[in-house]
Amino acid sequence: MKYAIIGGTGVYSLGGNVKEVSLETPYGIIDFSIMEKDDKEIIFLPRHGKDHSRPPHLVNYLGNMWALKEYGVEFVFSTVAVGSTRSDIVPGDLVLLRDFLDFTKSRPMTFYDGSSGVVHVSMKEPYCSMLCDKILKTINLRDDTIYVCTEGPRFETAAEISFYRQIGGDVVGMTNVPEVVLAKELSMCYCAVGVVTNMCTGLVNVEATGSEIIAIVKDRKEELTNLFVDIILKGDLVTDACSCRSSLIRV
Repeated sequence: MKYAIIGGTGVYSLGGNVKEVSLETPYGIIDFSIMEKDDKEIIFLPRHGKDHSRPPHLVNYLGNMWALKEYGVEFVFSTVAVGSTRSDIVPGDLVLLRDFLDFTKSRPMTFYDGSSGVVHVSMKEPYCSMLCDKILKTINLRDDTIYVCTEGPRFETAAEISFYRQIGGDVVGMTNVPEVVLAKELSMCYCAVGVVTNMCTGLVNVEATGSEIIAIVKDRKEELTNLFVDIILKGDLVTDACSCRSSLIRV
């Protein structure tokens, strides 16, 4: 089996043999790193490109997910930077995403454009229940978090944040949709942990600086990467303990 970790993550000092790969897909060339450790292949995919040059609304989501599927990945762990809409979720916290609200506007959203008939994908469990359970057994973090995805690259207004909070949004980010949907379309198990980097607009008088946000992301994403690798190396991930392989509905 093959595994992937998506985000602004690097391989860090995890040991094992690492190689760089460029894979051609119908959506462009995708670059990622592969670490071989304990007879397992773990792919590290930088969501924004290897030089972090793509803003959230221009990330090659289709290419990224297609590349993972083409390479044979079955389990995907993702990290996302998020802002908090709630006073009890603060910078530095980790949150496990369970559902989302989509407010993106112009992104390619699906592999099923009608060329192969009409296909729907179930969102009963957007995030793999099996992978989420593994994470909860490994680290203490907030569960049942609802993620709001906005288009970016601008931050949200105070009025927008107030609205998102009223309709149930706990955290806000710009990158997890359509990534989570595309993983489901490709029948890959997918989970996501949010790194809270700031309080959203209107909740504090002084906004977080770019350097403060980067510092939190770097610290916690490295911790999460090591956590994900530990879960992978335990070797007890299975494909028949969730609904991820049976989410497509053809009509």
